[in-house]
This record gives sequence, C-alpha cells and structure tokens, in this order.
Amino acid sequence: MQTSQVISATRTHLVLIPSYNTGAKLVEVVAEACAQWRDVWVVIDGSTDGSGEALATHAELRIIRRPANGGKGAAVLDGLRLAAADGFTHVLVMDADGQHPAASIGEFIALSRENPDAMILGQPVFDRSAPRIRIAGRRVANILTRIETGRNVGDSLFGFRVYPLAALLGLMESSRDMRRFDFDTEALVRLCWSGVRAIGRPVPVRYFRRDEGGISHFRYGRDNFLLAAMHARLIGECLRRRFTPSRH
Repeated sequence: MQTSQVISATRTHLVLIPSYNTGAKLVEVVAEACAQWRDVWVVIDGSTDGSGEALATHAELRIIRRPANGGKGAAVLDGLRLAAADGFTHVLVMDADGQHPAASIGEFIALSRENPDAMILGQPVFDRSAPRIRIAGRRVANILTRIETGRNVGDSLFGFRVYPLAALLGLMESSRDMRRFDFDTEALVRLCWSGVRAIGRPVPVRYFRRDEGGISHFRYGRDNFLLAAMHARLIGECLRRRFTPSRH
C-alpha cells in the first residue's frame, strides 16, 4: 500500500506481534503485516513449536526471542523497551493467531498520526466463528471496564490497538501486573486513568477452527480467575480514587 509506505518512512510507528506457539498462523500473520507496513517486529515468547525459526526467510523482520514463556504482556514489554530505545513513539500491537485484521494496519496508524496523544482501539465485529461463551464473557468484562473507567471504551479485551509508547511503557515499568492475559484490559484502564484519550474503530475478527490452524492458549479456569482478580483490584483502586480527597 502506497499510503502505508509513505507513513512508515517516518519510523514513528511500529507493528509489534507477540507470539507463543502459534504454529503456521504466525508465518501467515507476519507476511500479511509486512505487506502493509515496513517496521514489523515479532517477540517469540519462549515458543517451543519451531514457529520462530519458520520466520527466518523474512530478512526485513526483527525477531526478539525470550528464553521462557512469560505471557503476552511480558512479551509486549520487551518489545516496548527496545522500540523506545530505537526512537519509535507508537506501537500497534496485534495477535499472532490470525484473528486480527492486518489489512487495517494502515488505517489505524494513519488515525494515530492524526491523534498522537490517543490510543486507537479496535472494536471487534464478530462473525459466526466467534464462540458464544467468549462473547458472553466479553460483555461482562466490558461492563466492569465501564465501571472502572467511568466511560464506554468498547471492547476491553480486543488487543488490536495502537498505543502511545511512552505512556504505556511508563505504566508497565511501574507495575508488576499486566504481564499475561490481563495486559489488554489493565493497560486500557490505566491509560484512561492517566488521561490518554481512546478512539475506537470497528474491525472484523475471525476465530479459526483447529483444523484451520487456529490455536488458543486461553484457559477458561486459570485465565478467568486472573481476569477476575484483576477487575477486583482495579475496582478497589477505582473506589479509592473516587472517594479519597485529593491533596493540593
């Protein structure tokens, strides 16, 4: 895309793809992302399935390897630190499992360049491939996020987003949380608390079946407990923020 190439030449925006054992889908996602944007980095989060090695043919791709799996947020944090050192100002984070639309990369980064102080949030448009239990869980999560932020920020779990790098890195460096599946929601809430504007844009999302190469590492018991504990912590902090008199 000509527009993407012109914008990418400024080297302000980076596409960051954290990946853990996403198999052949990772190669497809990277190829699609590289067709849309020049600066694409992949963080291999301790993968053991050989998917990282399969990217060796992408000479223009930067691959960051973590020795052990630490979770999505931990992988993103490693990427943020290196991106900041390289002078990038914004990061578009997308998943490696093929659910996120690489075709929307140029649109989201263009919108970010028009609104550099804002985070650009993908709002998923689900088709019939989306499991009903996941959609129901998202509705509950979104209600809790509205309580925590005091505003409707759309889908709090959908990870196709452009973040102002310095704001997100500062939050993550100051906390031991946001390292696993809690990353997307807590990053959104805390950025809202810090005054970062949120701009939403609808994008299509597709869940792939296992026979289509679809891979999910979400564990309903373990990760829903993690998210529930996160929301309890955020709501508690939200109440303290609202009812504690400010000091001047």
